[in-house]
Amino acid sequence: MPSDPMLLTANQPGPPIGTASEFDASKARKQSTLIRQRFFRHKLAVTSLIVFLLIVAFGMIGPLFWGISVDDSSGGRFEPPSAEHPLGTNQIGKDMLAQLMRGTRLSVQIALTVAVLATLVGVTLGALAGYLRGFVDTAISRVIDLMLIIPAIAVAGILVKAFSGSWYVVALVLASFGWMSIARITRGETLSLSQREFIEAASASGATTRWVIFRHLVPNMVGSITVNATLAIALAVLSEAALSFIGLGVQIPDTSLGLIISENYAQITTRPWLFWGPFVVIVALSLCVNFIGDGLRDAFDPRQTKVRA
Repeated sequence: MPSDPMLLTANQPGPPIGTASEFDASKARKQSTLIRQRFFRHKLAVTSLIVFLLIVAFGMIGPLFWGISVDDSSGGRFEPPSAEHPLGTNQIGKDMLAQLMRGTRLSVQIALTVAVLATLVGVTLGALAGYLRGFVDTAISRVIDLMLIIPAIAVAGILVKAFSGSWYVVALVLASFGWMSIARITRGETLSLSQREFIEAASASGATTRWVIFRHLVPNMVGSITVNATLAIALAVLSEAALSFIGLGVQIPDTSLGLIISENYAQITTRPWLFWGPFVVIVALSLCVNFIGDGLRDAFDPRQTKVRA
């Protein structure tokens, strides 16, 4: 008697459920992987990151490979660009390429220090004001209002002059005037997030203020924090250049991009290479960190569905 084909089909073992390829495809990707993929699809941000790293390498490790010391003044006065001195020499015979490397290093150090300190202070105070509200919010908001009406460049110049022109003094002074906008933005986002159910649940369960802020609020503001930190880097580069240009920033024997421009701006028509070198580096640094911040904002935003090229 022939067997029922339907019965045979039912009794035959089927293909294994959940093969390795299917399992790997369906496995949930980590959030860090998604962020990294979004960022590296942002071509302009990736290009800016590469240029930024090259500039940092130029300032940090470039002197190790350049044979002329920043303090060597054996060259002739105002020598034009040559194989020995690609950017010529300054008024006392120092190699301008070595000076540019040193100035780039100090300017980057100042900018990164300012960004880190201003972001830490701004995020902490802004989150406290938005989450605790009441007297704390009023007090912090009034301090922010007071700091915003102070002429930052003038006061920063006076403080730097009073406490010497070392790069870390310049960084601390600029950071003390760079946290207010970050605090305001963080406060606004905290006010919005504090109305969400998961924040109310954390508060109702007895979580401390520090836990709620740094475990729940700050991770949900990473995108805006990152963008503001990168903007702080660009602003610090420009602020340091402005202070040094008017003689109230980094002081000799140290140097910075702004100080190099200040020393050589009068040569812009007769010896333009002395001016345009540091100027181009300042512009490149500012543009790169802004484009990097744009890419990071898109990468961290969970609502981002299409990454701009």
